[in-house]
Amino acid sequence: MKKMIKSVDLHIELLSLRDKEENFLDEVYQILSTPKSINAFDFDKLDTNRIFHLNHIRDICIDYRLRFLDVSRFKGGIPEAALTQQKAIENTHNTQLDQLKIMAPSKLFKLDSADDPLLFAPMGNDYYYLIHKWGNDMSPLRKAIVWPFKNIITMCISLLLVSLAITWVMPLHLFNPNPTLSDFLLIFLFVFKSIAAVAIYYAFALGKNFNRAIWDSRYYNS
Repeated sequence: MKKMIKSVDLHIELLSLRDKEENFLDEVYQILSTPKSINAFDFDKLDTNRIFHLNHIRDICIDYRLRFLDVSRFKGGIPEAALTQQKAIENTHNTQLDQLKIMAPSKLFKLDSADDPLLFAPMGNDYYYLIHKWGNDMSPLRKAIVWPFKNIITMCISLLLVSLAITWVMPLHLFNPNPTLSDFLLIFLFVFKSIAAVAIYYAFALGKNFNRAIWDSRYYNS
């Protein structure tokens, strides 16, 4: 039986973002031509489908509530296939990759107090080279589920929509035999205030923050 919902390949999502820009390879070439570039890649041997700017990575992390942190903080375990791919890239480019980072859900990192990982190597000037992706593809429902946490605007919109839905299904005749629009608006405001209060309490009690604020944070309560 085929899956009703198609999973999301984050590599493809990154490519779709990057391909909207032009001349990115020219900038990559300039970076690798300087002696101070991070990780000495051979430009002619690069797979262009693996090169992404930090802005692309950040946007995907915000959309899917992921983190982009140093590999030293990753607790999920690096699979042998990823290590083999890293070694192959090092042999191809005659270099040793350093300062690696991983994009993955928060639960896969060792975070300080205050589902499908992607391993990257920095190239300099906020460009990164994708070494390997493993695990299952991301559920497309994740983007919708974490959308309210993207920023303050999406949170407010979500609270308004939920409040409106709850008010719409409430039996208003229990409060007034002949409910009017004013009754509906009054109850809507009451529901909205109640749900907003719960959301604010949840955010402060658990130390949660918006996707835009946590994507590169090493702290759990951020």
